[in-house]
Amino acid sequence: MKNISYTCGISQKPLIGMTIGDKFDQIAEQYPNNEALVVCDQNIRWTYRTFKSVVDTCARGLLAMGIKKGDRVGVWAPNCAEWTVVQYATAKIGAIQVNINPSYRLHELEYALNQSGCTAIITATEFKTSQYTEMLYELAPELKECAAGQLKAARIPDLKTVIRLHSPASPGMYSWEDLLNAAAKVSVEELATIQGSLFFDEPINIQYTSGTTGYPKGATLSHHNILNNGYLVAEIMNFSDKDRLIVPVPLYHCFGMVMGNLGCMVFGATVIYASAGFEPELVLQTVEAEKATALFGVPTMFIAELEHPSFSKYDLSTLRTGIMAGSPCPVEVMKKVNNLMNLHEMEIAYGMTETSPVSTQTRHDAPFEKRVGTVGRVLPHTEIKIINPETGQVVPIGEKGELCTRGYCVMLGYWNDEEKTNLAIDKARWMHTGDLAIMDEDGYLNIVGRIKDMVIRGGENVYPREIEEFLYSHPKVSDVQVIGVPDARFGEEIMAWVKLKEGETSNLEEIKAFCKGKIAHFKIPRYVKFTEDFPMTVTGKIRKVEMRAISVKELGLDVEDNIQTA
Repeated sequence: MKNISYTCGISQKPLIGMTIGDKFDQIAEQYPNNEALVVCDQNIRWTYRTFKSVVDTCARGLLAMGIKKGDRVGVWAPNCAEWTVVQYATAKIGAIQVNINPSYRLHELEYALNQSGCTAIITATEFKTSQYTEMLYELAPELKECAAGQLKAARIPDLKTVIRLHSPASPGMYSWEDLLNAAAKVSVEELATIQGSLFFDEPINIQYTSGTTGYPKGATLSHHNILNNGYLVAEIMNFSDKDRLIVPVPLYHCFGMVMGNLGCMVFGATVIYASAGFEPELVLQTVEAEKATALFGVPTMFIAELEHPSFSKYDLSTLRTGIMAGSPCPVEVMKKVNNLMNLHEMEIAYGMTETSPVSTQTRHDAPFEKRVGTVGRVLPHTEIKIINPETGQVVPIGEKGELCTRGYCVMLGYWNDEEKTNLAIDKARWMHTGDLAIMDEDGYLNIVGRIKDMVIRGGENVYPREIEEFLYSHPKVSDVQVIGVPDARFGEEIMAWVKLKEGETSNLEEIKAFCKGKIAHFKIPRYVKFTEDFPMTVTGKIRKVEMRAISVKELGLDVEDNIQTA
């Protein structure tokens, strides 16, 4: 009998059976004087002792504002110290943090708040072109007339409390200082009692991942899910309390908040944010200034760093390890990162939000071609198999099939959506990823495609249906199909095939202008093809594979289409 595509990760080290808050307190006691958090653009440099004090104050403030275990608290901000404070503070009181993409516009924000039933949101004032305060007033004009914490909004009826990260407070909103000052109303003992009543299998985080139905799904993750995933990823990287990790990826993704924040915390290491959003030269500057030992990023970020005109002037000699993940990792980029950035122990990780997120990872001591040309082997305490999507049978080694994951890392489910949960997780608790993969004799995986048509643009998961639904609202559009086409920088780019209503004319710029400010920037099509019809099967199904092949040829993207990835 041929060997089958199944493997499990064995380990002599047990999983962590603690809540995030309890583990955080344990590390703060063990490494009180280690730097915990460095935020360069905020001039923040906190030891674990100081960090714990701020987190506890925030947790008590949230309790004073009436937020309790099980309440959903949205966080809508770019990378900043407060984001991470809230991550640990909500974990200490059992509130469920809802990560809201900083790029979200009104339609997406309204959906996330209502679907999760957020009772509170902690928001930045603005970031890049996003005016968060203005958008909240547009979504909930009642804010201008109500007392802080007393919102009753028609469009977002569950939301009661808005906390803005900057001072002074705006009408209807608390300021960050108001939140911290409210802590005086709740004793240290009361916080300790509530924290002590929590259990590690309880939900602590909701992350929205776009769905093929056109609406995002709220992957619900527990303390156990994300604490252990952060721990195992960092352990494979040989992390210790001496490591200093730069996290330029967004915190609202698992990459930032789990692999970055929690991975560092479990080992008493230092997490560093160079800036609120990714700036390649600031990352390079910060590596040198902070003597960073580790660096995270999606391939797009590493490409931008390597290609920066000032790259050669920065001293990167302290770097040792890091993770490249979030979208297919070009082999040539991995080679350059190894050779030019001193990242000789650089690793690739693969996973999805629904698996907390990582299920496979390369190892620094693996053969070089395995390190740069695959997505690695299964993590400890995790199982993976590759199945025939039609029959459900595990395929032989070397054959292509759907990758499935099982173990501690599989989410609790999609928030308030049992039907979609049951479609994703089968009765044996296998998470069906939708990705096509091949396993070799040594257990290393290559991702070779996707069963469905999700596009991964620069680490952002984009589902065509969501964009299609939006473009259908354009008054000139009769029909539309969205696909991903290859791109050297982002891995994939968005392309829309548009069929206009009879007698109408349009162009790329008009379509982009219609999207701008209404959907997230990374969902706006870079290319538009105006067409009279779409390639179809004999049964009338759209053939997106054929659309992609036509587009690659017409756009001259053959070189990009042949970039080798892990």
